[in-house]
Amino acid sequence: MDAGRHRALAEPSRARILETLAQADEPLDAGQLAERVGLHANTVRWHLGVLADAGLVTSRAEARTRPGRPRIVFSAEEEPEGREDYRLLAAILAGSLSGTPEGVAAAERAGQAWGRFLVERPAPFTRVSADDAADRVVALLDEHGFEPERENGHVLMHRCPFRDLAEEHGDVVCSVHLGLLRGALAEVGAPVTATRLEPFVEPSLCRARLGAPEL
Repeated sequence: MDAGRHRALAEPSRARILETLAQADEPLDAGQLAERVGLHANTVRWHLGVLADAGLVTSRAEARTRPGRPRIVFSAEEEPEGREDYRLLAAILAGSLSGTPEGVAAAERAGQAWGRFLVERPAPFTRVSADDAADRVVALLDEHGFEPERENGHVLMHRCPFRDLAEEHGDVVCSVHLGLLRGALAEVGAPVTATRLEPFVEPSLCRARLGAPEL
């Protein structure tokens, strides 16, 4: 077992969560896991993020046949071949940009470019409201594993797909994510932008504030 997995499983609660998933007959959501392991759902989400970063857990949106946002469910998973190589490359790149204004600005520009590329664009001549724009951004973040939701002018992200890198190089990783939000909102012609990103306001929560762009 590699060092990343050792670190992930050093916490007994995470080991118990992984064992519970491995023994379950079907994927489980955070609430179901919380009931089975006796922890708060937000704590379980945080542990799931660490396990996912180590390649031990995967998540997906559950297929639904009725209206409403699908649940995010989790399964125990073997680490994909080559994952650690990509993590090492990401760590090297993040480390090379971290700690300098130029590197942080470059990280945000890269995030903006990808946000413009990845978001679902509206039809030509369509006026996009702030709510519709926020929904499009939430859908984008959901697709890429952030477990987002909207709340009172904020986009809440309950999981950071790059949490291990963010803990060491948060200036770069969070700038990429801020740029991703800003680029996506600009691409859809939103009347709002992401004015700031507050990382880890809770152990398993980052919060982006939406507001009018500065003139």
